[in-house]
Amino acid sequence: MKHYDYIIVGSGIAGLYAALKAREHGSVLVLTKGSIDECNTRYAQGGIAAPIGEGDSPRLHLEDTLRAGAGLVDGEAARILTEEAADRIADLVEFGVPFDTLDGEITLGREGAHSLPRILHAGGDATGAHIELTLSSVAKLSRITIMEHCLAARLHVADGAIEGLEALDCRTNTRLDFSCRFLILATGGAGQLYRISTNPSVATGDGVALAYQAGADVMDMEFFQFHPTALRMAGVEPFLISEAVRGEGGVLRDAGGRAFMADYDPAAELAPRDVVARAILAEVGKTGADHVYLDVTHLAPARVTSRFPHIYRFCLERGLDITREPIPVSPAAHYMMGGVRTNTWGETNIRGLYACGEAACTGVHGANRLASNSLLETIVFAKRVVQRTLRQAQGEPSVNETSVDAVSLSPAVAAEVPPLDVGALQSLMWDKVGIVRSGDSLAQARAILAAWQATLAQPSDRPSHELASLLTCARLVTEAALRRQESRGAHYRLDFPRPSQAWQRHIVFRHRQTQPQAAHPEPPPEADLPSADVEG
Repeated sequence: MKHYDYIIVGSGIAGLYAALKAREHGSVLVLTKGSIDECNTRYAQGGIAAPIGEGDSPRLHLEDTLRAGAGLVDGEAARILTEEAADRIADLVEFGVPFDTLDGEITLGREGAHSLPRILHAGGDATGAHIELTLSSVAKLSRITIMEHCLAARLHVADGAIEGLEALDCRTNTRLDFSCRFLILATGGAGQLYRISTNPSVATGDGVALAYQAGADVMDMEFFQFHPTALRMAGVEPFLISEAVRGEGGVLRDAGGRAFMADYDPAAELAPRDVVARAILAEVGKTGADHVYLDVTHLAPARVTSRFPHIYRFCLERGLDITREPIPVSPAAHYMMGGVRTNTWGETNIRGLYACGEAACTGVHGANRLASNSLLETIVFAKRVVQRTLRQAQGEPSVNETSVDAVSLSPAVAAEVPPLDVGALQSLMWDKVGIVRSGDSLAQARAILAAWQATLAQPSDRPSHELASLLTCARLVTEAALRRQESRGAHYRLDFPRPSQAWQRHIVFRHRQTQPQAAHPEPPPEADLPSADVEG
């Protein structure tokens, strides 16, 4: 069994940044189930938020983050995010990330729910790709072992502490075992839960499923953000049309050309994403169409092509000149706010197991992520994870920083169900657990998902492992959404259309068969109760 000081699962920005920091303190193995360049972050167009502009401050950024999170943001996590932002941007510049500049200064854009321009971009609308490629280039030249096409299949936990993992070589379907001192989950999100998604095929919730099966707490899974504007053209895969397009002056119009967002929110196109997504859903519901239009034809063509070169080229190659014609758009699954529950140092309730990036739930996004805070979160908390491993090695205790209700999933129930495959699961989630939900639709989804899981075969290759991960995540999202009897942030229920003060708390899941001992942070007393015994 090969041993490493650090094993990092995932090769997106969170994983690579953590690896580059960890290499200074021990041996590092990065496992990625595809190639090192396959990840969610390379598709991030909007940019990375940081309060570095004139008149801006961490306090103002914090206020915007708290406002967007609809009452569920962890204030301490958000304070750390905004106060450490400038230093982490400096780190990226030192690594060589080519942020866009004007007259020698980094240019800043504005996006929805931000009170000031504070969004940094690289290559216009290719920010994630530039950061990812920069970090991967440095990692390949560093003292870091990178194993591509190698999927983490199971975590080894004993006496409440991580010992290593079992991996699957996806090319040969052979099993490998590794041991470690610290294991960092940086596997990204689960956008492939939904039929229409801006996420690449690798976003199958592997880290959340691995952690849940090992006994780690999973939190806030009902909050899944749907991006309002994904390209909707026949025969063309969903493609993100950045929120920055609206920040630059793009206008949402119905089929008749009427601008409609002011009917739904005073901030119009700059309203929070959940508001814009539901507004578009309401507009298409009036006509039966599957899209509305995002119009930038009133902007100078040179401004559009220079600010959004990637979007412009992608659309043009498919016969749409966005400087002359409005862009057909509709909402798509985009970002998982929930994930593996951590404290502000990235620690889980299993000693030595950490999580960062979209796989983690630090509490910084609350019920609705503020635009472009996600890339910032990856580097701020990846750095803190490595810092904490050094302190933990010296025996410093960790703390429980979040008050929660903890529950576990119910056993499977009988249901008439179609055969299980990825397409069937995605359609079920889109139709029953999507942008707008209800108790009836969620209950139907829960029964089908539970029946699927009761008959699921043991995974044996990458596709079956990914399907099992998606099914676990689907059950977590659905159960949490059914329990939360209110509407808050990205979670909207027709039968409970308003927020409730009684639900200003978190829902945490722990596998009922797994009871880690001496876990840090300590679990709340309700953690091992069956779901039927938990109110709410």
